[in-house]
Amino acid sequence: MRKPMVAGNWKMNGTSDSVKELIAGIKEGMDSVNNAQVVVCPPAVFIPRVSGAIDGSAIQLGSQNVCDEDSGAFTGEVSGAMLKEIGCEYAIIGHSERRALYGESDELVAKRFAAARRNGLKPIFCIGETLQERESGVTNDVCSRQIDAVIALEGVEALADSVIAYEPVWAIGTGKTATPEQAQEVHAFIRGKIAALNADVAEGLQILYGGSMNPANAKELIGQPDIDGGLIGGASLKPADFLAICQAAG
Repeated sequence: MRKPMVAGNWKMNGTSDSVKELIAGIKEGMDSVNNAQVVVCPPAVFIPRVSGAIDGSAIQLGSQNVCDEDSGAFTGEVSGAMLKEIGCEYAIIGHSERRALYGESDELVAKRFAAARRNGLKPIFCIGETLQERESGVTNDVCSRQIDAVIALEGVEALADSVIAYEPVWAIGTGKTATPEQAQEVHAFIRGKIAALNADVAEGLQILYGGSMNPANAKELIGQPDIDGGLIGGASLKPADFLAICQAAG
């Protein structure tokens, strides 16, 4: 039985004061979360602060990215070993904003995935299509291509040490959301693709939905058979909303 997960991607938001209030609000409401794994992914500069604040709680910590190299002359990058040392257990890999705004290729994303794993971090591996790609009917092709880059480098068994987040890019920050049926269709395709290579890996793999999940739609989305939780953007910055999604996940 797969455990549901709700991961909050805070993106480039927050101040010292707002981060303190946000994590305090989430911690205060954790007693109302019965079953879901809860992960928060703050901006890198706030990771040490959040790590200390959540120590001893059930909240887990992740980063929003990780360098594909382990050390060296890579100005501005943060290595997996550094993230692990300051308390991270997860790392978001290949978020649609990294792919679209900063030109991260499938191959680079796969290298970041590998770097996370070899440094003891569990990748939250993001895949998904743009509006143009959805309208062109190539959603499954895009998701396949992105997954195949990781499998080619690391093998399908590596996905057992990861989480996949399906992000319909057209539904991020737009207020648009895939219907539960649309989301389930893609999640089922992803699981089926992996099952064709390794049924055990596919059965145990947490696949999150990452397209504008909110308290109003979370329960119906997570109720779909192949949707195991959510990667939450805007709603993760409001303790009440984030906790409501966590409660909907179990």
